[in-house]
Amino acid sequence: MWITRVSINHPVFATMVMVALCVLGLFSYSKLGVEQMPDISFPGAWMNIEYPGASPEAVEREVLKPVEEAVNSVAGVRKVMSRAFEGRGDLSVEFSLDTDMGQAMQDLRDRVAAVQRMLPRDVRAPTLARWNNDNDQPVVNLSVLSATRSARELSLLAEDLVSKRLQRVAGVARIEISGMTQREVRIDLDPVRLRAYGVTPAQIAAALREANADQPVGLLTDGTQDALVRVEGRVRDPRRFAEVVVAHRNGLPLRLADLGTLVERERQPESLARLNGQRAVSFNVFKQQDANIVQAGDAVKAAMEELRKTLPPDVELRLINASSDWVKGSLAGLRSTLIEGALLTIAIVFLFLHSWRSTIITGLTLPIAVISSFIAVYAFGFTLNFMTMMALSLCIGLLIDDAIVVRENIVRHVQMGKGHLQAAREGTDEIGLAVMATTFAICAVFVPVAFMGGIIGKFFHPFGITVVVAVLVSLFVSFTLDPMLSSV
Repeated sequence: MWITRVSINHPVFATMVMVALCVLGLFSYSKLGVEQMPDISFPGAWMNIEYPGASPEAVEREVLKPVEEAVNSVAGVRKVMSRAFEGRGDLSVEFSLDTDMGQAMQDLRDRVAAVQRMLPRDVRAPTLARWNNDNDQPVVNLSVLSATRSARELSLLAEDLVSKRLQRVAGVARIEISGMTQREVRIDLDPVRLRAYGVTPAQIAAALREANADQPVGLLTDGTQDALVRVEGRVRDPRRFAEVVVAHRNGLPLRLADLGTLVERERQPESLARLNGQRAVSFNVFKQQDANIVQAGDAVKAAMEELRKTLPPDVELRLINASSDWVKGSLAGLRSTLIEGALLTIAIVFLFLHSWRSTIITGLTLPIAVISSFIAVYAFGFTLNFMTMMALSLCIGLLIDDAIVVRENIVRHVQMGKGHLQAAREGTDEIGLAVMATTFAICAVFVPVAFMGGIIGKFFHPFGITVVVAVLVSLFVSFTLDPMLSSV
């Protein structure tokens, strides 16, 4: 076999090839992202359409059916499902697996924009998003709480300090805040005065909109340049709303203070967050689509340490849960399992071969094959996840098989009285076809797994590719490094 002869005749070249594979593998390993599962782009989208005040029957008849008919014409659509609720409707669109989701989402937006003109006036703009697996779950959950400060003070600290710092963290896409208490300016109208003056709430709302708006009024030109003239009518002080003129009666202005009372207070909360029974403001931090979940989680925790130094002493920033730690711990467990399996494999090889030289020669196949597999993992765009790590753990026992067979046959030729160089060359040539047949049989099993159909096939694609690459690298090492080391 020519590859064996080249390795035996040029041992330095064979050694440097193995070193290059290990260096490239370690470099690829440092660049790999870390995820819980493979990054699968699910072929689907969901849509939420709000129709305030409408019954489920009206939502179905006036909103969902026209949108379904428009969406159904998009190429690649397999199934459209919708559900009508009080004041809103949800629409789920499933595409075929070979659909280009980027183009499909653009087609969906175009169809929805075209049909939106035919919907009732009170229907709000639809919210459209793709299906996702990992990004629907927060990376980090944390809370801000204080035993001495009011809910409003705690909300101001959470919004102005904590939220803005977390949004600047690399890899963070969005932050959901719960338990916020916000300020509200409320106008309590007097029904008796409204009837007495003949003013409706709609007139008051229109007057407030007109009085609280910045509007451009034109341009001023001096022959050389133009200047934009803009009237700043937005109210800066909420107490000035009481002086807004709502209407005129008998030639006299009717102010808002004449019809009701202006009250500044806390808005009724839409969500409530408690930690061990204590009022708090909670944060759910979500990562970006292509961000590394472990790096994003570590960056958020580093930002929390910075925030703890700037927050007042009576305010506590507490970490509730970090899914990145769970992923890191799970992958560390897989990594330790892989190492334990490799050590046990080498120990069993030594137990049966009764030779430390043969154990070292065959055992070198394991780290080289595993490290070199990271080159393919990086080249195919995979990440370190349960599937790729499980593939390496599973094939640990397979990686050393070729090396054992080759080494054992070389030892047999040495025991026949041949020299090490001749035994390495002839022993490898004699057993080469059988070793190749064994390796290709393993590849024939796992290649179909890598190209299964459906969503499950997309999950097992990294698994099958990783196993096949690792086994092929072990075959290459068995025909190059093992005969070279046996010859010397």
